[in-house]
Order: sequence, then structure tokens, then C-alpha cells
Amino acid sequence: MKRQILTAAMMILAAQAMSAQTGGITDTHNSKYAKMNATPLNAVRWTGGFWGERFNVFSKTSLQSMWNTWRTDYGKGYNNFLIAAGEKEGVHHGPPFHDGDMYKWLEGVAATYAITKDKELDKIMDQFISLIIKSQDDNGYIGTQVRIARMNANKNIKATDNTVVGTAVGTDKDGMFGNMLNFETYNLGHLITAGIIHKRATGKTTLYNCALKAADFLYRFYEQAPKTLAKNAVCPSHYMAMNELYRETGNKKYLKLAQELINIRSLVKDGTDDNQDRIPFREQYKAIGHSVRANYLYAGVADLYLEDGEAQLKKNLDSIWNDITYRKMYINGACGALYDGTSPDGTDYQPANIQKIHQAYGRPYQLPQLTAHNETCANIGNMLLNWRLYLTSGKGINMDIVENCLYNSIMPGISLDGKKYFYVNPLRMSNDLPYTLRWPKERQEYISCFCCPPNTLRTLCEAQDYAYSTAKDTLYVNLYGENKLQLKEISLSQHTDYPWDGKITFHVDKAVKKNITLKLRVPEWVDNVSDVEVRATDKASYKIEDGFITITGSWKKGDEVAINMPMRTKLIEANPLVEELRGQVAVQRGPIIYCLESQDLNGAKLDDIMIPSDAEFTPVETTIDGSRIMALEANVLKRGEDSWKGKLYRESSKKYGNAKVRFIPYFAWGNRGKSEMEVFVPEAIK
Repeated sequence: MKRQILTAAMMILAAQAMSAQTGGITDTHNSKYAKMNATPLNAVRWTGGFWGERFNVFSKTSLQSMWNTWRTDYGKGYNNFLIAAGEKEGVHHGPPFHDGDMYKWLEGVAATYAITKDKELDKIMDQFISLIIKSQDDNGYIGTQVRIARMNANKNIKATDNTVVGTAVGTDKDGMFGNMLNFETYNLGHLITAGIIHKRATGKTTLYNCALKAADFLYRFYEQAPKTLAKNAVCPSHYMAMNELYRETGNKKYLKLAQELINIRSLVKDGTDDNQDRIPFREQYKAIGHSVRANYLYAGVADLYLEDGEAQLKKNLDSIWNDITYRKMYINGACGALYDGTSPDGTDYQPANIQKIHQAYGRPYQLPQLTAHNETCANIGNMLLNWRLYLTSGKGINMDIVENCLYNSIMPGISLDGKKYFYVNPLRMSNDLPYTLRWPKERQEYISCFCCPPNTLRTLCEAQDYAYSTAKDTLYVNLYGENKLQLKEISLSQHTDYPWDGKITFHVDKAVKKNITLKLRVPEWVDNVSDVEVRATDKASYKIEDGFITITGSWKKGDEVAINMPMRTKLIEANPLVEELRGQVAVQRGPIIYCLESQDLNGAKLDDIMIPSDAEFTPVETTIDGSRIMALEANVLKRGEDSWKGKLYRESSKKYGNAKVRFIPYFAWGNRGKSEMEVFVPEAIK
């Protein structure tokens, strides 16, 4: 027993940040099974470069633009809260998960306020929070759809869209938890998370008190109706929320609830692979079903492992992670290949018993390009999962996926001007596709299913909070970008043109604690670690191992560390089991995945372009919609093809010409009007 107590104490010390500073995006400084902790919300600010430009757009344009959208005739999320708060009369409009979407936006505002201290943002938050407070039931439950339905039950007011009136919302006499697709736990989870972040960012407890009431309601509901609660775990943001609330309060009842939320999934009868509840979680070893629901579940389980270290949960997570990473993930970190998939698992393989699955993971290597779904929320879920696994493992591969998702499958979800959004993220777009897919081909200010835009925005507004992490006497550098870090023990300025250039310099601005080890992540895209150049101040020593440059020394103000990671443009091929990509390659430079867009082909047709295997790429600085990017120019082959109209097969053409084309970052496509696009391009072997 003494050994167990000592071991636990040592693990806590190892995971603690260098000081008592807490309150990061994921506050694991007391988590027993965390190897590191996030920095405080206000510790890192972008000071220029790529992320500085993007944060400037998000903080000064995107948040305000979305606030206006919420209050329009088509957004109406804010209007629902006005009605629920008793400020006006009316009916609920829009999907039931709009509450949670507004909470996600609010979290992004709070995280931004932690950096900017923008009084207007603070005023907007206070305005919205006042409505949240008035919309919450005395027992802690909050849901505008249910509350408005109750209010209108005796007024003979009929809904005009997908909203129901009165107790028809569900089977409960108060309308709660009668239909899993009301997304009530999803909404509550995002409220709790937003309340925590708002408290850490502002010091206020207005929203946090609502979060506590909501969490206590969930705890009581678990005690009274665990089966009902288990069945209503759709896109279970409340799993992550309960773990973070435990970290914030230290109250073990929230940890107990986080544990029980996983346990009670086994109580679900007639569950589905769509919702990952056909079998108990501890019997699952591969990624299945609806990709957003799946990734939120997996991230929540990873959060729980950080606290209780259950070996079986880690076994499940490791197996599922391998399945995603090596068999079901797109090159850009995106997940959820299929608009509508099927799952014959757990059935007798009779057609009537095979389950339909929306935005499904699909089978291993089933990764279509034109019809890829890749909902941005699923990609965010993948990032959230890998961030938590990184805190657990300290392995660079998890942070590589975080970085990949941020640049290549989350950033594409928002236009460069910060006002329009994608819901899905295909890796190819063609005007010749003879049928209409479910979601728009161009970014929109408002999408009927508006879950992705605020999720994208809050995630990118919090990107700086993933840049560094701390452990005892160790500072991890996770993401590169022009920024300033301020901790009690040390302050650093990072100077770089990353992701366009691999040269990075760190300048020590303050060093209260002298002996701190720096661990700089070596990204997966680096060809050979021996090519990485490291220059450190006198008396500092370094070694490169396990995906990190580890530098030890006694630091003082004015010291510098510089590294250079050469960026080579490379052609990436897929596993041959990915049938759609045989004979094709994608272009990558540094962490950025590139694409061809029809505007950059000098008159050639997208389907006629082939990349020579020995193609040379020239980086060219340019702008798209006012945003600075690094394009790549190359001479390619152009097939002299006739039209495919009325043909399915024909003899291969032997006519080739030359063309000069420009590749742009995938995240930047679709910002110059409607276009065709592809990431993977046929390769001409030389």
C-alpha cells in the first residue's frame, strides 16, 4: 500500500506544471495519469506570422460575424434563448442542438477574451449569459426546445419547422430525454465546458454556476434513470465536460459520473453501431459508426483515462487509435468517409438487419475522395482525442495528428475572410459529378446543420493553447508559430515563418527558474532528424530522440535557441488497398497538404493533369482573399484527352503535353468562387 501511495504521488509530481499556474484548455496538473499539462489560457499569444494573421481574423471578424448570424431570421439560435428566458413569445426554430452550438461559440469568445481582454466581447458574453441564466430550470436542466414547448403547451401555439410543442418533445412528462436526437446531453456538455473556460478566462462565475447546476442535474438524473441517460449519449460532449469539471472543482462525484457514463452504456438495449452502443465500450476495438459521435466518445474516454488510468480503457483506445490512424483516416487527419454507410457487424447479415450509419467510418481503407464526407466536427473530434492521448503518452505522433488536423482538416472549414463555413470536406470537387450531394459545394455563412461553424471557430480561437505544455522542470514545444509565452518560471518569444519555413528561433525574455529542460517536437514530416540543425546558447546541451529535440541548460534573459528543419516538397502515395488512390499522389510541404484548384491550371482541365514523379516545385509567396500563403509552382504533364461525355471506358490516351500549374494549400481552396479541386493527382512515373 505504501508503494502504491508513493507511486501515485510521484506520478502527480511528474505531471504537474512547473508552477501552480492552472486553468488551461485541459487542466491536468493534478491528473494522475497525465505526463504534462496545458499552459494557462492567457499564457500564449500569437504575435505575427500565419497564426497571428488567422487569430486576428477570428478575434476581430469571425466571432462578431457569427454573433450576428445567431440573431438573424435564419440563424435564430439567440431568438430561442430570448423566448426561453421569457423576454418574448414565440416558437422554437432550428435543430435542437443549436443550444450547444451557441455554447461552443461562447467558449470561443471566452478563450479569445483571455488573450485580447476585448471589452466588447465581454459585453456580448454577459448579454448572452444573462439569457442562459433565465432559461435554466431550477433543477439545473436547460434546453430551449423543451422549455419553449412547455411554455407554449397551453397557448395553442404550433411550431413552424422541425420543433415539437408541449410534452410531445419526449416521453417524460416534462419533455426531457424522450428522444435521443434532441441532443440534450450534447447541449449540456458544451454548456459545462463553456462555463469552465469562461471562468478561467474572465474570473466570473455567472456561466460557471449554470454549468455546476447542469452537472448536478445530470448526476441526479444518472441516479434516477441511468438507462435513459445512457440512451441519450449522442455526440457525448458531456463525457469530456464531466472530467474537466472534476479537474476544476476536485469534487469526486463528477469523476464518479464520468466513470459511470461509460459504464451505463452497457445498459442500452437494441443499441446501434451508429451510436457505438450496440456492445459495451470495453468490448470495442475498432472505430465504428457515426464519426462525430465516435470521436467525441473516444476523446471522453481518453479524458477519463487521464484521471483513473483504467488499463482496459487504454487497451480499447490504443486499438481504436491504430484502426483510425492506419486504416481509416484521410491524409489530412479527416474522419468519416461515407455520407451514408452500413454496418453488418452484430447482425445475421440479412439485408433487413444491416444498420444504416450516417457519416460513417466505413471499412478499412474505404476512403473515397469526391464523395468524402469528413464533417469538420469529426476532424475536431480526432484532434481532441489525439491531444488527450498526447497528454497521456508524451508521444510526438499524437501531436503530429493535432497539427495535421488544425492546418488541413479544421482550417479548411472556414473561409479566409472568417465569415463562411464548410460542413463537409471532400478531397476532390468536380462539376461533372452527375448527382447532388447533401451539403453545399461552397462555404456559407449559415448552414441548416450549424454544428461545424462554431466548433471550427472555437477550436481555432484556442489553437495557441495547444502550442506548449509543461511537466516538472520541462517545457514542451508542441506547435510552431510566431508567439510569446509567459509563465511564472520562464518567458519565451518564438520567431518563425512556420508553416512556410522550418527555421525557428526562441528568445528567453525572462528566466526565474534557471534549470528548465526544453523539448521541441520534431514533426513527422521531417525527412531525417540528422538534417535538423540546432543552435543553443553556451552551456546548453541537446540530443534528438523519440521525436523531440531535448535541450538542457541554465537559462537567463537573452539566451537563444534556434533550429532549422529543412522543408522539402514531397509526393505522398496511399496504401494500395485504398482503391481510389492507386497511381495517384498528393503534394505536401512541411505540415501543409496542397491541392490543385481549377483557377490555377492555365486553361488545362483538372482531370488531364499528371504529376511527373521527378517534378520540381518552386515555393511562391502570394495572397488569396488578402491572406498570405505559400503556393507551389511546377511543370506537369497534360493529357490531350477528348470529352468523356457518353463514355465509361476507352483506350488509354498516349497524347501528352506540358503545363505549368500552381498548387495551393488545401485549407485555402474555395476562396475565389466556385471551383473544381483535387488533392490526389495521377502520377506519371519517370
